[in-house]
Amino acid sequence: MDSRSPDSCHRMPSIALTIAGSDPSGGAGLQADLKTFHQHGVYGMAVVSLLTVQSTRGVTRVEPLAPDLLAQQLDHLLDDLTPGAAKTGALGNAALVEVVASRAKAFPFPLVVDPVMISKHGHPLLDADAVEALRAALLPRTFLLTPNTHEAAALTGRPVETLAQARDAARALAQLGPRHVLVKGGHLEGAATDVLLSEGVLHELHAERVETTHTHGTGCTLSAAITARLSQGRSLLEAVSGAKRWLTRAISTAPGIGSGVGPLNHFAPLD
Repeated sequence: MDSRSPDSCHRMPSIALTIAGSDPSGGAGLQADLKTFHQHGVYGMAVVSLLTVQSTRGVTRVEPLAPDLLAQQLDHLLDDLTPGAAKTGALGNAALVEVVASRAKAFPFPLVVDPVMISKHGHPLLDADAVEALRAALLPRTFLLTPNTHEAAALTGRPVETLAQARDAARALAQLGPRHVLVKGGHLEGAATDVLLSEGVLHELHAERVETTHTHGTGCTLSAAITARLSQGRSLLEAVSGAKRWLTRAISTAPGIGSGVGPLNHFAPLD
C-alpha cells in the first residue's frame, strides 16, 4: 500500500490572482484572466471589482462593487492564499483604485496593472476621477504597467500615435512610479510592436499584425498571460515576450464566437 499522503502525489501549482470586472460573455475581464491562467497551468483566483452587462455586441451597464466588499474579498482571500503574482483589470472608480492601492503596499508578489479605461466597444470602465487616483496611488506600487496607446495618452496627457511617441510615453509613465512599463502597440500603424521599458532599457517586441475583428479581451488576456508566467518564476522579459507570442496565436486562431467583436482563442497552445 502506498503510504504517501494524497497531497504528496501532486506538484503544487503556481497561483495567480486577478482583481477585475466580470464579462458575462467570457471574452474579457476576470473570465478571460481565469481561462488564461488555466491554459498556462496556473491555479487562478479572482476578486470581483465590478459587474457588467455585455456581450460581443457591446456593454450596456457597468456596476462597480462597494469598496468595502472589494476590500473584504482581498483581505479574506490573501489571509489564506498568497499568489505568485497578481493583476488588475477594470477597477471602475477612484474608491476601488484606492482600496487596491492600500493593499498593494504590503503585497509580497509582483502586481501587473492593466489600466482598463474603456471597453472594446467604447464604453467607459473607469471614471475620470479615478485616473488621478491611478496615477497617484496605484502606479507607485505597480511592478508592471501595461497600457495600450489610448490609455498611455490619457495617463501622460500627450498623444501616443507613433512608435517614437510610444517610447516617450513609456519613459514618462515610468516617472509616475511603476517599476516597469509595457506600452502595447496594437493601435499603432504597421506591425504590432510593443515597447517595454525595464531597468532603464527599452525593448521592442514585434509581431505580425493579424487582420481580424475578433479582438475582444486582448489587453486582459495579455496581462493575464504575463501574470501567469511571472507567478511561475519567469523573468520579466521572458514573461512578456512569451505572453506576446501566445497572444498572437490566440488572436490568429480566434474561434469566431458571437455576432460582434468576438473573443480570442484561449485554448491556443503554449510555446
